[in-house]
Amino acid sequence: MIKVHHLDHSRSLRVLWMLEELGLPYQVVNYQRDPKTWLAPQALRDVHPLGKSPVLQDDALVLAESGAILEYLADRYDSGRQLSPEPMPAQAPERVRYRYWMHYAEGSAMPPLVMTLVFSRLRNAPMPFFAKPIARSIADKALNGFVRPQVKLHMDWMERELGQSPWFAGERFTAADIQMSFPIQAAAARGGDMTAYPRLQAYLARIEQRPAYQRAVERGGPLNLGGGSR
Repeated sequence: MIKVHHLDHSRSLRVLWMLEELGLPYQVVNYQRDPKTWLAPQALRDVHPLGKSPVLQDDALVLAESGAILEYLADRYDSGRQLSPEPMPAQAPERVRYRYWMHYAEGSAMPPLVMTLVFSRLRNAPMPFFAKPIARSIADKALNGFVRPQVKLHMDWMERELGQSPWFAGERFTAADIQMSFPIQAAAARGGDMTAYPRLQAYLARIEQRPAYQRAVERGGPLNLGGGSR
């Protein structure tokens, strides 16, 4: 039995969704965030030294990182290649795009969104009254001078790319779309003006209407990405 160590409001919903798309049986071990810090509980360190979620257990294998888990599940269990473009030549456009978006989601899209969260929390953090103006000034300069322009850069890029095809890797839904869901949902939850991105809005509507996605939400709970990043 596959076991998923699932933290509420986190990337691990993607793993539940992938398992539902593949129709695989699995067990969910639920963990709750600390309501004050929004951090994962110490108990997750008993599963993996970094104490992060998701963590997948499959026989003797213990695997962290959502992208690595999705690729592992595709390689081992997706014999019909319903969620990946393989087998294809390495240079095939669909395979190249698939690999790109699988890595882009966490490598490029998420860092500025995490910084949005960090500086927003810094701006509103409890502190002595005389320190508040300094903290808010630093946070506002970082957000307005670097972080928000970076978020816009990435949102504009993703919007343009979805003009080429309905899904990120091409004409059909793949695991790359499962991987890409989280940064787009995070951007929407953290104050992004989604009216400027009709393709991304339509993309979110399509993925959230998928029966497998809805079953994953039933198992793992709905996402609230305004408060945490992992």
